[in-house]
Amino acid sequence: MVAKTDELLLKVDELHTEFTVGKRRVQAVNGVSFEVRRGRTLGIVGESGCGKSATAHSILQLLPKHGGIAGGSVTYYKDGKDIALSALPRNSSQLRAIRGKEISMIFQDPMASLNPVYTIGNQICENVLQHEAIGRKAARARAADMLTQLGIPLAASRLDDYPHQFSGGMKQRAMIAMAMICNPQLLIADEPTTALDVTIQAQILELMKKVQQDFGTSIILITHNMGIVSDMADDIAVMYMGKVVEYGTVREVLKTPRHPYTRALLKSVPLPGLNKSERLATIPGSTPDPSEMPPGCPFAPRCGLASDVCREEPPEVELGGHHRARCWHTGEGA
Repeated sequence: MVAKTDELLLKVDELHTEFTVGKRRVQAVNGVSFEVRRGRTLGIVGESGCGKSATAHSILQLLPKHGGIAGGSVTYYKDGKDIALSALPRNSSQLRAIRGKEISMIFQDPMASLNPVYTIGNQICENVLQHEAIGRKAARARAADMLTQLGIPLAASRLDDYPHQFSGGMKQRAMIAMAMICNPQLLIADEPTTALDVTIQAQILELMKKVQQDFGTSIILITHNMGIVSDMADDIAVMYMGKVVEYGTVREVLKTPRHPYTRALLKSVPLPGLNKSERLATIPGSTPDPSEMPPGCPFAPRCGLASDVCREEPPEVELGGHHRARCWHTGEGA
């Protein structure tokens, strides 16, 4: 088992990402900051459309042509060197050398991410052949070993299968194998259990824990599920409308949530033993149009604590330890 450390691996500082939609410019990521330490898991949580995936794609500049980083920085720390990923051209050789080898990503939908006309083996081997001086035979052996570790029986023969011959859980394992084949320092998992039943979800999360324990891999886990974050993560960034509204360790954020949005998310989590006659708490209203954000705090129209001061941009309040929240009312309703 590889121990967790306080050594900094990745730092995102005041990141801004914009998309051009027709004649409009939409800011999907609006000043996001967080850090990832070696061997630790950062959970990024929030409702759909809050900017979680856009933040993840910005780290490796895997953005569509109509999107790009508009400000801030993403810094990767490697062997005593600071590599400014956000400053590299998106198709530069230096960035391509890091993608897939140093930092890998498990994309949200394995059905869309796996190419249906290539075998599973070809798609897993492609990554290691691109980044390492290794022959195809050795690459296949490594791919088979990785699939075996991920719980796929008769892995060597399954390399010649096509994606449609794999179940949903097996496709997700193949995606993890593709991401892990080069033993990356950082694994970004974007909703890795979407559309999987609860049994397969639990198996995938256990596999990710095992990978981290065996290799010391750092993980950014993107999800809307607070239960998964509480089980998997060491640190949490709660996002709303492109901003991190609360940040800290799992214990700090889940035990003493200080932002009304974080508390609303926690109240909406179903608990074992909940009376069938009781209704789950919901967050009133809906998320605003990113191109027509209200002035001040974006959560104010949905917040029970909102007051006149919330029409102004809230400060980021340091709450002790690593804990911070972006709100005028961090002391109320805790």
